[in-house]
Formats: sequence, C-alpha cells, structure tokens
Amino acid sequence: MLTDIVFWVLAVIAVAAGVAVFVVDSMARATYALAASFVAVGLSLLLMNLEFIGVITVLMMVMEMAIMAIYMIMFMGMNPALMPMNMVHSAKGALSVAVGTFAVLATGALFIPWPSRRGVTGTDLTVALGEALMGPKMLVMITVSPVLFATIVAAIVLAAPSGRYDRLGDDLRRRSATARRPEGVQR
Repeated sequence: MLTDIVFWVLAVIAVAAGVAVFVVDSMARATYALAASFVAVGLSLLLMNLEFIGVITVLMMVMEMAIMAIYMIMFMGMNPALMPMNMVHSAKGALSVAVGTFAVLATGALFIPWPSRRGVTGTDLTVALGEALMGPKMLVMITVSPVLFATIVAAIVLAAPSGRYDRLGDDLRRRSATARRPEGVQR
C-alpha cells in the first residue's frame, strides 16, 4: 500500500515537472524542472525493482542537467538564463505534431498483438539487463565517463570570472597584483 502511494506521488511529480518545463518562463527553470521530472521517473523505476535502470536514469539526467546549467551560465550568464522567455515555439504546429504522435503510439500500443512470455525469467534480472546493455558497449562507457568529467571541468574553468592567473599573470611567485603583467596577458 505504501509503495503504491509513493509511486503515484512520484508519477504526479514527474508529470507536473514535465509540464513545468513548458510552462516556466526561463531556460534555467526549465532545466531544473526537467531534472526533477526525470529524477521522479528514476525513483519510480527503483520502486519497481529496476535498480540498474533507475539509478542510471537519475545519474544521467542529473549530470546532463548540471552540464546544461553550466553551459547556460558560461555562455549566457545567469541573468539571461533567468530572463522570461517563451519555451514553446510554433505552438499550434507543435501541438498538432504532439497529438498526432500520441495518437499513433497509443493506437499501436493498444492494438498490436503483443507476444506472450515464453520460458522463465532469469534468477537475477539486474545482472542480465546490465550484461545485455553494457556488454558490447563497455568500451564506449569507459571512454565517455572521463570525457564528460573533462567537459564539466573545462566548462567550470571557462565560466569562472577570474582566477589566480588573472591577478598575478604567469609568475605566481610575484606578491603584488599591480606589478607589470608579462606580454600576452592583457585585460
């Protein structure tokens, strides 16, 4: 009973945050609403004993939204990211495409002859799913992780307004920030 209540609360949060992505009036708020929606979806997957997919959903979406927020601040500054703007472009066309897509997918889900289960399920579904998803793609995942980390570090370095090199130049042994800067360092 408690699991059902938590699931429905998370479902309402996921849908409400998903709607908020298109209702709020700034890119930063839309980013955080999208992150909240996917975290609620990931937590509801955990309730269904889909630990691997649930944790991956939460981790991927939180990291993706963090990278998006860093790039927004880096390229736009915080004020433009919070300025009011319309998050829906070509509203009538988008609505017709969304309704048409939903109708096609719902029709397919309701009227397709779904196959019945054959055989028995494995003893550990999480391990089987992990091997099915990650087996042939492990090299890609090992490569993507440091690249994402390097992207985050580079974005933070580029977004920082100033650092020790701006104050002192290349010679960090200098004590005075007003001393002459070496050639090539100009502001």
